[in-house]
Amino acid sequence: MKAMALRLGHPDGRFNLLIKPGRLWPALLLMAACAALALLSLRAGALHLSVEQVWAALQGQGSRLNVAVVQQWRLPRVAMALIIGAALGMSGAIFQSLLRNPLGSPDVVGFNTGAYTGALLVITTIGGSHFQIAGGALAGGLASAALVYLLAWRRGAHGLRLIIVGIAVSAMLSALNSWLLINASLESAMSAAIWGAGTLNGITWSKGLPSALFCLLAMLAALTLKPRMRLLEMGDDSANALGVPAERARLTLMGLGVALIASATAAAGPIAFIALAAPQIAQRLQRARATSPLTAAWTGALLLLAADYAAQHLFYPRQLPVGVVTICIGGLYLLWLLLRQTGGAKP
Repeated sequence: MKAMALRLGHPDGRFNLLIKPGRLWPALLLMAACAALALLSLRAGALHLSVEQVWAALQGQGSRLNVAVVQQWRLPRVAMALIIGAALGMSGAIFQSLLRNPLGSPDVVGFNTGAYTGALLVITTIGGSHFQIAGGALAGGLASAALVYLLAWRRGAHGLRLIIVGIAVSAMLSALNSWLLINASLESAMSAAIWGAGTLNGITWSKGLPSALFCLLAMLAALTLKPRMRLLEMGDDSANALGVPAERARLTLMGLGVALIASATAAAGPIAFIALAAPQIAQRLQRARATSPLTAAWTGALLLLAADYAAQHLFYPRQLPVGVVTICIGGLYLLWLLLRQTGGAKP
């Protein structure tokens, strides 16, 4: 059977979405898995609810307790896990595509460490509100990205050089973060340490909605630039020959990737390894050479929602920060990926 495709947008590729049946099924399966896990998360807890009770509570029906538990406590957490996970997955797909390296993830390169530094400066100096902390995280992420880009610039900034410079900058920022925590007041240090573990505990609509809207807008903008990302994968010369200014397109995509990771960090703190693992898992699900940003987003959403479910129920009644779960799983994944990249393990 011949491959079928649906192409939307301008013929020059400025806005071009290509949907192939072979790549559509993994995305649909991921969406179904996200929906099933979201329903399970809405049901499970100290107050166990049936599917009918959850559905009634979502419509504002049933007992007041059920409605409050579902709409005010569980639904914001599930929604933010899906949105933040999608933002992390798409950000990882963007950077791994631009750097042409599976290790080219924003948490490896250190952009989320920069976002944490920005938020930490706000917490320890002025003890700012949630919105001020979010602004500090966004500013810190963008500043660290600009620093890495400038230090890695040699007639362009891409590939292994940018990854190595990013790891070095991340190490220095981690040292700065430790110094800030040591010199902060006890209250500020405890607040920053809890937030810095990466957690969705206590997330509400008022805290998460600004970051969620920003993530959704940045993801939509990134999807419109998907054709340019594919041209950059062919090389700068090919992109320039086809009328796409390579360095400008790379800067735009990097800016969107940093905005995604920084806005996710602003909402829930630095959550490691989702951006690293989601694009690689999505690529293997699609059995394609290039990772689809949309499929990587759905993979990231599923991974973070599953990690948060484990964080809530694995050691119940004690709840873990979701970042602890992702680090434990992601550390093993990173070890496997490093061994595979260096030839120490068979693919």
